[in-house]
Amino acid sequence: MSSLSSVIKRRRERSIRNARLSSLTSTDRQLLAYSDVPPSEQEELFIRKLRQCCVAFDFLDPVADLKGKEMKRSTLNELVEYITTGRGVLTEPVYPEIIKMISANLFRTLPPSENPDFDPEEDDPTLEASWPHLQLVYEFFLRFLESSDFQQNIGKRVIDQKFVLQLLDLFDSEDPRERDFLKTVLHRIYGKFLGLRAFIRKQINNIFLRFVYETEHFNGVGELLEILGSIINGFALPLKVEHKQFLVKVLLPLHKVKCLSLYHAQLAYCVVQFLEKDATLTEPVVRGLLKFWPKTCSQKEVMFLGEVEEILDVVDPSQFVKIQEPLFRQIARCVSSPHFQVAERALYLWNNEYIMSLIEENNHIIMGIMFPALYRISKEHWNQTIVALVYNVLKTFMEMNSKLFDELTASYKSERQKEKKREKEREELWKRLNELEMERRQALIAPPTNTPVPASTAPATRARP
Repeated sequence: MSSLSSVIKRRRERSIRNARLSSLTSTDRQLLAYSDVPPSEQEELFIRKLRQCCVAFDFLDPVADLKGKEMKRSTLNELVEYITTGRGVLTEPVYPEIIKMISANLFRTLPPSENPDFDPEEDDPTLEASWPHLQLVYEFFLRFLESSDFQQNIGKRVIDQKFVLQLLDLFDSEDPRERDFLKTVLHRIYGKFLGLRAFIRKQINNIFLRFVYETEHFNGVGELLEILGSIINGFALPLKVEHKQFLVKVLLPLHKVKCLSLYHAQLAYCVVQFLEKDATLTEPVVRGLLKFWPKTCSQKEVMFLGEVEEILDVVDPSQFVKIQEPLFRQIARCVSSPHFQVAERALYLWNNEYIMSLIEENNHIIMGIMFPALYRISKEHWNQTIVALVYNVLKTFMEMNSKLFDELTASYKSERQKEKKREKEREELWKRLNELEMERRQALIAPPTNTPVPASTAPATRARP
């Protein structure tokens, strides 16, 4: 009985939906194409079409309601064209109807991934089945926001904080086409509604914190960072404390997530934008990167080194002095890495002219930090490409400050001699200890040589009388 009732219910819903769709006659469907339609009738017809497009269809069944799906797609196309070419079409009564139609189509529970072990780096995303309709709704939404007739004072009544929250939830969609539309839509809303800007930044902040410290899963991190890149670029100077805290407490911890490669380019761009705005942020940024520097993932190390180069490209010489020692100690460790891609990426820093000028100005410190690692690698590294790159860096150092280079060479060789001597002494000590241990064991095992024979404990035999 339950299955029969569900079938009846589905049929009833389908018939109601078809009735609503068929209520728009073919004559009505042509009215929007005529420029001589009176404004009052045009508005009424526009609202009727918007309400018609609030009907949702089941796209998981590809053969269900084909006529209704096609009718809605055609109507959405008409709406997009109408709002694009028409003038004076955005009257006050249509604003809530437009937002109702957009909300009815976009705001939904996102389907679970078809692959429970979904890996964004390797697996194909689950594409939205209803995209033929959703794409047109997004296009209509964008044309609505970008229209010359759009009035912000009316729009802010219907595009509120609740609407923005629901929009941000959609950024978790697996479909990259939807996230791309959402990125543009949110950027337009941010630009038009000054009263929503702080709220949008705060909610993005919350999404990132939840992503870093709780879930480590959110599909739209890259798109949200792209929006933030534009927002940061427009920050007024001096930067507010709120923005600096966002950089240190939210953006920098994003570096520690496993799936960093999915959004690292956008994240690095945001960080560099902050440094271009305020050079004094260089030290906290670099120390933050060093704090989250990967220990066991060579792929992430290569990304970090790329970001370091971007940061050094814009660093102020006065700020470089503050971070050169801890930064180049880390670079020296990377150069010494047995993973040749990490070592290679670190050595490529010497191909950057601006970085080379900074190194030259501070060679008395940087050469002392880098020289031991470079000299050792030139003699011991297994990869000949790395050895060749190291020789080029050593040659550069020698040309930069030959006197210091000779001093470092002599000091390194002297230290190596002392180290070899200490190693030899250690080996001899361990050898002597092993010998003593062997002697002690042999002494425990061997029987004593001059031990007197013990007296017999048997009772003495008494002589017979």
